[in-house]
Amino acid sequence: MHEIPLCIDLSIRRACGFFSLAIATVMIALSFDMALALRSGAAMTGFLCCGLLVLAWRSSVRDVRRTEFWCIFAARNPEIVAQADAARLQETARRIWQRRLMWHAERIGAAALALWAGAGIAAFVRAYAQG
Repeated sequence: MHEIPLCIDLSIRRACGFFSLAIATVMIALSFDMALALRSGAAMTGFLCCGLLVLAWRSSVRDVRRTEFWCIFAARNPEIVAQADAARLQETARRIWQRRLMWHAERIGAAALALWAGAGIAAFVRAYAQG
């Protein structure tokens, strides 16, 4: 069952990677104003963190068979899916899914705080340089 966390992490990181690509694109587009770019990145990273927290909160009632994780897991381990008790496997996957979502949300929340701190420093430097 050590494959479950690996597949869950792959699914979560893939989604976060695409969202991070969107955040980076917006930040690069706003790079003419560093404080604005950092504030925008911080806000969008905060939204990503909140989204992961909502997913973790709802994971106890969600059917894991309708997730990207299940597609990855079933493709990699068809024998486990066929042999295992479906209810027990889903409950195990739900618990691991929730724990891994929370872990990723904590890291992304820390990144959002770092971006907010950078935005504050950039705004302070701009205000200090102007006056």
